[in-house]
Amino acid sequence: MALVMNDENQRLQHRRGFISRDLAGIAVIIAIAAIGYFAFPDNLALLTRMITIALLVLSLDLVTGYCGVATLGHAALFGSGAYAAGILSAHYGINDPLLMMLAGITGGALAGLLCGAIILRAHGLPQLVLSIALINLFHEFANKASSWTGGSDGLSGIAPDPVFGLFEFDLYGHTAFFFGMALLLIVFVLLRFLVRSPFGMLCHAIKQDPLRIRAMGASPKAALIRMYAISGAVAGVGGALNAISTQVVGLDSLSFTQSAEALVMLVLGGTGSLFGALSGTVIFMLFEDYVSAANPFHWLTMVGALLIVVVLFAPKGLYGTSAAVVSRRREQRS
Repeated sequence: MALVMNDENQRLQHRRGFISRDLAGIAVIIAIAAIGYFAFPDNLALLTRMITIALLVLSLDLVTGYCGVATLGHAALFGSGAYAAGILSAHYGINDPLLMMLAGITGGALAGLLCGAIILRAHGLPQLVLSIALINLFHEFANKASSWTGGSDGLSGIAPDPVFGLFEFDLYGHTAFFFGMALLLIVFVLLRFLVRSPFGMLCHAIKQDPLRIRAMGASPKAALIRMYAISGAVAGVGGALNAISTQVVGLDSLSFTQSAEALVMLVLGGTGSLFGALSGTVIFMLFEDYVSAANPFHWLTMVGALLIVVVLFAPKGLYGTSAAVVSRRREQRS
């Protein structure tokens, strides 16, 4: 009886620890957003763009960080969500932001199912090759289907209605920023539940030892395809937000560069951690914006130097390495 009570107490303590960390993380996200809002009142477009890319990096972390699937074509999911939301508005006149967001989620999830079904047929380096081939195919398809996507000129004519009929998307970007922050917080909370759920733990176990998972009677491929679809839905939220906030969708949303930069941000912050994905996005985009303004001709050199330093001296990423150091000190104190 005493052992049962001890186990129950330990579970309660773990849950309380998780909840306290989650609440602290949400508080930090809100605090950083507030600081950004007051620090960059005339550049809210950058902050909104940061939110859209953060959603893409979070979705990438689900399949790469938690599941161990190598991909350099994740922008296909992001771009599919952006085009789905944009086409709904530009061609069908459905301008409600929530319906456009639903279209983006659906488009991203369907793209995730398609990409997952193809990429998961291979392992290791062949996965990377397939992902690069897919992003190029998505890009070329969007370019050729110019009657729907606008091709190289981009999809224009997107005119989202006010959110809930009250909050209009103004030129200063206030509504887009707050709408994006609300979406980011909702997605972040849902993903925290997801990665700690039995399904999330199963996907993490597949990354560690897929053979043992098969021996237990589970299907690694089926679980990973489901995670790919969820990842596509999250990327679709980012893509739809990008379409709503900028009111145009270009081919760059389906570019290989977008996919590569998302992977760089994830590695910079730390894979297998939602907080790492967010921190890597914020650090990379702020650093890129600052150095490109300070030195327009050599800013790529500075970005490259930063990445080399991080990979050599913080191989788990900036957030991952910091968390490991803090955890080690706590263990030493106890």
